[in-house]
Amino acid sequence: MWRHGDWLKVTPEGGCIIYGRSDATFNRHGLRMGTSELYSAVEALPEVLDSMVVDLEYLGRESYMPLFVVLRPGLVLDEALKARIHDAIKTALSPRFIPNGIFQVPEIPRTLSGKKQELPIKKLLLGQTLEKVVNKDAMANPGSLDWYVAFAAQRA
Repeated sequence: MWRHGDWLKVTPEGGCIIYGRSDATFNRHGLRMGTSELYSAVEALPEVLDSMVVDLEYLGRESYMPLFVVLRPGLVLDEALKARIHDAIKTALSPRFIPNGIFQVPEIPRTLSGKKQELPIKKLLLGQTLEKVVNKDAMANPGSLDWYVAFAAQRA
């Protein structure tokens, strides 16, 4: 048995189609990139304190990549700031990595060791239940999940 981190579909003929990574590395329009590269570009902006991106790959369909940002206190995500975020990503990476949507969030979910909870949020947004995707006891800020649960319910 072999396990890997790609989404895979077995065809009726017995062949396999590999669609892309299921972890923090994603493939946007033929370019592969780790999420940390995008974070470096976005979090270099003085308005952005923290960020998290997930690429929601649906087997055989166009992916949807939301970017979640925590802003400095008192700031609100407006069209001008979204444009600056887009420009930062275009300049540092490529226009291919511009997210489908940017959302202001109160917090980024993190493990007790401080790691961003990308994969659990990705699974949640792809329709899995919260109980299946994350162990709240292993989180530094389990209350942060409430926003993402509501967001997932809106998208369903």
